[in-house]
Amino acid sequence: MDAIFDHGPGPNCPDRFNMADHVLRHADRLTRKTALIVLDPDGPDTWTYGRLKQAVLGTATGLLNSGLAPGDRLLMRLGNTVDFPIVYLAAIAVGIIPVPTSSQLTVPEVGKIYDQVTPGGIVAATGVALPEHPACPVITTDDLHQMQHLPPADVVMGDPNRPAYIIFTSGTAGRARGVVHAHRAIWARQMMWQDWYGLTPDDRLLHAGAFNWTYTLGTGLMDPWAIGATALIPGAGLGPGDLAGLLAQNDATIFAAAPGVYRQILKTPIPPLPALRHGLSAGEKLPDATRAAWKSATNTRIYEAFGMSECSTFVSASPTHPARLASLGFAQTGRRVAILNGGDIAKINEPGIIAVARTDPGLMLGYLGDDAGTQEKFQGDWFLTGDTGEMDENGAITYLGRDDDMMNAGGYRVSPIEVESAMRHHPDIIDCAVVETSVRQDVRVIAAFYTSNSPIKTTTLSAHAAAHLARYKQPRIFHHIARLPCGANGKVLRKKLRAMDVGNS
Repeated sequence: MDAIFDHGPGPNCPDRFNMADHVLRHADRLTRKTALIVLDPDGPDTWTYGRLKQAVLGTATGLLNSGLAPGDRLLMRLGNTVDFPIVYLAAIAVGIIPVPTSSQLTVPEVGKIYDQVTPGGIVAATGVALPEHPACPVITTDDLHQMQHLPPADVVMGDPNRPAYIIFTSGTAGRARGVVHAHRAIWARQMMWQDWYGLTPDDRLLHAGAFNWTYTLGTGLMDPWAIGATALIPGAGLGPGDLAGLLAQNDATIFAAAPGVYRQILKTPIPPLPALRHGLSAGEKLPDATRAAWKSATNTRIYEAFGMSECSTFVSASPTHPARLASLGFAQTGRRVAILNGGDIAKINEPGIIAVARTDPGLMLGYLGDDAGTQEKFQGDWFLTGDTGEMDENGAITYLGRDDDMMNAGGYRVSPIEVESAMRHHPDIIDCAVVETSVRQDVRVIAAFYTSNSPIKTTTLSAHAAAHLARYKQPRIFHHIARLPCGANGKVLRKKLRAMDVGNS
């Protein structure tokens, strides 16, 4: 059997379409319903659907009045506030192309993005780094707050395949890469509502991330609003230690977070969560130990999803279609997903590159200003994710890691995910990440970096590895560190681990 799963096409996106219009399509009917609660330490800030739509379309008027025109790009330099999604939707509503960026970027980093984007304007919060000497207007948050009360702009409908927004992701040679998405990308996200979230209009979905993170924008805001549910977002100043209490106090029915956040929450006692139905995880592979610990602490499951900046999530487990242990889940309804090996479709249970059909409505239009780089990602009818996995006879996909993270041990390809999962079963290890490293010329071994309350004897860790892993998969080096290096999205930065000089520790 071939490792391919084809659900057939989903419903067609309308010929005239606007992403912001789709997100706010229930606002007139649900004017007084709560769309968003910002869980601020000083008290909640509640936004009804009516207030939200007025703020979005009023801001859209203000953006046009500032001189921006449809097709212009708007560089977003905002912090963790509700201004972020309002401006994002406002721009899209009138055909301006927002470019959301992390507030943590430095001046040089922002400058590189600015040069790629050549924006017609910048929206900026006080204290957030800006490019040096921008040659376009800079709109402040004070300006934005005034715009919210302007007469609403008319939404610009059009071809669903036209550009809607640009997000930046890690690229090669240290250069951030702009991913251009079409308006239809939001239409494709409907496939997640039942095949990952189990989302209904009655849900109260609490997302652990900041407003200015794309995972939060999509899962935490756009999708709940598009179905008419209520979004709950922690305000600035709240951290992982506050989340369990927020879930209980606000009757959250669904919780979304990255795996690292779940691990941090589990370090402290969790109060009863009678309203919570389940959790959602994305961003990196969810360790089996974390999944089991969450189930034990809350009596709820975590459903995992796999995706990327170029296509969001397209493989997932869900309440109606749970995945077996260690599996990510299944191709969502309307998706066509395969495992490729050397240009051909792999066989069942054969490792290869996870690929999604190039006709997928959620797939990017391309990389900004990089046609050659865009074409490199395509192979025939498929878009290559760069992640490795294998598919079983039921269509369940097991994630094996980034293709460039795969390790070579004695001629065998070894997934870091498998080794990390085994090492985390040691009772004294809090967290663990492994990479392939060089100990001398032409000799490369697997090194395990772990966190624990105190260093663990190497002989003890070697014995644990031997009991759980084939010899060629066992780490030869164990290195205790205070914490694993992670990016803003919680993903382990393996490149930094590879750069560490561990010797034979």
